[in-house]
Amino acid sequence: MNPLEPNLEIATFGGGCFWKIEDRFRSLPGVIKTSVGYMGGHFDNPCYLDVVSRITGHAEVAQIHFDPNQISYDALLDAFWIMHDPTSLNRQGADRGEQYRSVIFYHSPEQQRKAQWSKQRLDQSGNYAKPIVTHICPDSAYWLATDDHQQYLEKKRSRQYDQQTN
Repeated sequence: MNPLEPNLEIATFGGGCFWKIEDRFRSLPGVIKTSVGYMGGHFDNPCYLDVVSRITGHAEVAQIHFDPNQISYDALLDAFWIMHDPTSLNRQGADRGEQYRSVIFYHSPEQQRKAQWSKQRLDQSGNYAKPIVTHICPDSAYWLATDDHQQYLEKKRSRQYDQQTN
């Protein structure tokens, strides 16, 4: 439960570059708000350069505020599994390093249970030749990335559209 928005819940996922993960979650009905930032490290108030230099231990994450009456946490998990490669350790595509690890940060015991069950079910499905390496961890301090990183791909598409129509 989100104390600032009592009808919404929070979910936090890392699976490569946070721009891509955030952009995909934003398109789901029931996702009310998203942001990108850093979680799971040992360094207070990291900036992007700190994180990509691999000195902080943080993962790039998308934090999702969602209405559980419109979309379930289970549906968010299902979306997460297909938007990245959960068998790839500390990398997604060309992005390499622990900041790009596959990780689910849970915000409640129920989210922990559902994430673990979902991972186990996927691992046993036979859909992947390699084991699922996604970490499932308790939430920790969330450090918001700067404004230029928020909704980056959406802003980029808008700028490209503006350039094409001008």
